[in-house]
Amino acid sequence: MALLKRTADSENPVAEQDAVELLKNDHRTVEKLFDEFEKMTGGRKSSVAEEICNALKIHAQIEEEIFYPAARDALKKEDVDLIDEADVEHATIKGLVGRIGSVGESDAHYDALVTVLGEYVKHHVKEEENELFPKLRRSKMNLDAVGAALAWRKKELEGNPARRSS
Repeated sequence: MALLKRTADSENPVAEQDAVELLKNDHRTVEKLFDEFEKMTGGRKSSVAEEICNALKIHAQIEEEIFYPAARDALKKEDVDLIDEADVEHATIKGLVGRIGSVGESDAHYDALVTVLGEYVKHHVKEEENELFPKLRRSKMNLDAVGAALAWRKKELEGNPARRSS
């Protein structure tokens, strides 16, 4: 993988870290943001929803660019359907993120859209953490190298929103 090699060769390499732990940390961050959104009323709700959507865009992008291809290579043939399901879940989540971004807080369904997004994300996280991640821990995947590539790409995307896919 070119990105894994580029990360290892870069002048400021990202320290190795476990890919699964990095992704789980992202999951916890988004869960906290959803909890915060649910407790809020009025003004700041839209800024929290925007934080959720931005975090999900970056998370999905690093998974799709780096993590899922590496997982596909590492998993047994019979387990690759987990990646296919994750791709479909990502498409649904991206659709909701796009809709939330386009309607704004004044839309009658705004809170419902964010709530449904939270439910989809919760389902997706549960499948990743309970099914996919344990299988990858038992696989030949180099979780530290993949984690470094994820961290490097995440940092790049956080610093340059124009590089994020929608």
